[in-house]
Amino acid sequence: DSARNGFSFKGIKDYLECYRSGKLTPSQVAKNIIAMLEDCDKSTPPLRAIVQWDQEQIMLMAEASTTRYRNKCTLSCLDGIPVCLKEEFKVVPYHHRVGTVYLGTQPETEDATVAKKLREAGAIIIGVSNMHELGTGTTGCNPNRYHKIPRNPYNPNHFTGGSSSGSAAAVAAGLCPVAIGTDGGGSVRIPASFCGVVGLKGTFGRISCHGSLPLSYSTVSVGPICTSVADAAIVYSILAEPDLLYPYGLKQPRATLSGMCAPDLKGLKLGVDWTVFKACDAEVLSVCEKAVKHLQSLGATVVEVSLPEMEEARVAHVICILSEMRDFLQPDFNKHFHDMNLETRASLALASQFTALDYIKANRQRTRSMRFLQEIFSTVNCILTPAVPCTAPRIYESDLLTGSSDMSFTVQSMRFMQLGNFTGIPGLVVPIGYSTAGLPISLQVMAKWWDEAVLLRTGLKLEQFRDQTKKPSIYYDILA
Repeated sequence: DSARNGFSFKGIKDYLECYRSGKLTPSQVAKNIIAMLEDCDKSTPPLRAIVQWDQEQIMLMAEASTTRYRNKCTLSCLDGIPVCLKEEFKVVPYHHRVGTVYLGTQPETEDATVAKKLREAGAIIIGVSNMHELGTGTTGCNPNRYHKIPRNPYNPNHFTGGSSSGSAAAVAAGLCPVAIGTDGGGSVRIPASFCGVVGLKGTFGRISCHGSLPLSYSTVSVGPICTSVADAAIVYSILAEPDLLYPYGLKQPRATLSGMCAPDLKGLKLGVDWTVFKACDAEVLSVCEKAVKHLQSLGATVVEVSLPEMEEARVAHVICILSEMRDFLQPDFNKHFHDMNLETRASLALASQFTALDYIKANRQRTRSMRFLQEIFSTVNCILTPAVPCTAPRIYESDLLTGSSDMSFTVQSMRFMQLGNFTGIPGLVVPIGYSTAGLPISLQVMAKWWDEAVLLRTGLKLEQFRDQTKKPSIYYDILA
């Protein structure tokens, strides 16, 4: 709990206080959300955070939660909490379109594991959120007829980041304090950073991917996007466990939050490769360097480390993720080529140029990179980098019509993200300030495999660095 002056996002705790005090019921909150969703669709430009929602479904879940509060038999601390899931997940009764116009022709009849777990926890699923088509980009630009371009709540003329674009926009705009995304090349952490909220990519396999489209099976992790680190910890603790339907996470150690609420950071060693760290815009660097000093002031030791072969790892990650996507989407590429956005076609066409030899060499590099990290994590607890080297890019008129394909931006935006996807280590991004144009800037903390607890401990202290939270220009106060 951190008392703040001025604006602060409404988080899980605020909802629970309203419900427990009787000030509001989940049913009243649901009615507010439905009114806001209608408003989002009518606004100019439309927010396009939630692309499918159903009034009746929202009210059914809310009424069930209201009854549980009345009878004092709530299911978890997510009971009555509004959440949304990226369209990459199967959520009954919505269409599993994955950002396309050709997938999900029928409503879903079975939930993805994360959707099922959220329902079992009593959460109110307010709908499915917008995403970059097939997760192939980092802007969130998706001009097709079902999706359109989600707007950044801090500045509607700027992108949200992708591919979990709508999830980050929904949280930053106050529509829900919790959203679920997937991250194969920064797809949770980039939009969370651009929209000024918290994003956690779990260790590879930590949270079940069952029921999401298996676009890239070796790089994608699931994670929450939330208004605070504490909320990310709550959602993580509910979703992180083995799932028999998802073999990659079966052998994981038990998820724990031990030591997360320690009063300081004494005893923690934070690794920084300053050459890597400084490869970002001057404005981003300035804020990030101050945030590192803040962590030092709380007792952490900053240790200079060397992250070797970063360029090789970056190229190898691209080969792995694109080769796996191309393999999985080969039938779609042949059959639905003309239904895809231009950018998706270009990315998949590029992917077809990689050979089996490229893929094998890329995976040899993965083994090397994981060994380097094992050595580094024997000397430090965490690695710090800026989250994204720049702030959210501007949306141009042509993007609305034909989309956007900017390979140099894609490469730049993933610079600090790829190591986590390539090697499977967890990463957390926390907003730490704003550019002179008022766009959010974030810092990233990465830790060794399965050690999300140390990320959350560091993240809680990192949150205290930002002296004020700026209110987004698009913000709905659901509890007002």
